[in-house]
Amino acid sequence: MAGEKNVGLVLLNASMSPFGQRCSIALAEKDLPHEYVEEDLAAKSDLLLRSNPVYKQIPVLLHDGRTVIESLIILQYLDEAFPSTRPLLPADPYERARARFWADYVDKKLYGCASRLYMVKEEPQTPAKVEMAEVLKTLEGELAGKEFFGGEQGFGFVDVALMPFATWFESFDRYWGVGVAEVAPMLAAWAARCMERESVSRSVCSPKEVYDFIGQTRKNLGIE
Repeated sequence: MAGEKNVGLVLLNASMSPFGQRCSIALAEKDLPHEYVEEDLAAKSDLLLRSNPVYKQIPVLLHDGRTVIESLIILQYLDEAFPSTRPLLPADPYERARARFWADYVDKKLYGCASRLYMVKEEPQTPAKVEMAEVLKTLEGELAGKEFFGGEQGFGFVDVALMPFATWFESFDRYWGVGVAEVAPMLAAWAARCMERESVSRSVCSPKEVYDFIGQTRKNLGIE
């Protein structure tokens, strides 16, 4: 079985997962060779179940047989385990804390709101749609005209955490009428800059793949 020896770095992932895509971006940014194992979440492998018996979810990073789970924890682990590679987190403790805060904001607010929007049927404005617009504006405020969220450091921890969700932006508009280019134009421009990085373009899904995935998910939930 692929990855069974657990030698070196092995990433267990499902290609549509924005959380797993974070790990792929980070590994590429750090130029760390690794084995990629695609998981079928409808028939999870014994390796995945053994590696993450608590949550039984991807992504999972195996490093010489040791397991690291949860995408943001994996990103921090890669910084600490491979200190000679390009850092994702800034060196200053305060700036590191800020980066962790905003990455957590992405998970709790943007992803949380997007998950609720899956359940939206009606066209009129709903609380989740209004909330999503505010979340996007808040993130744009933190970007504050910088090229990347990492500021002088450049593309960094928050950029890696948020970028996989940028491929959802088109679907926010097409499904729910939340036009990111109108609500947060600087954030939309940031996403376009990120896509110019090979580490990103080779790791994330296309907006069409995300749109089709959301449509299938809504159909499965009986919403479409």
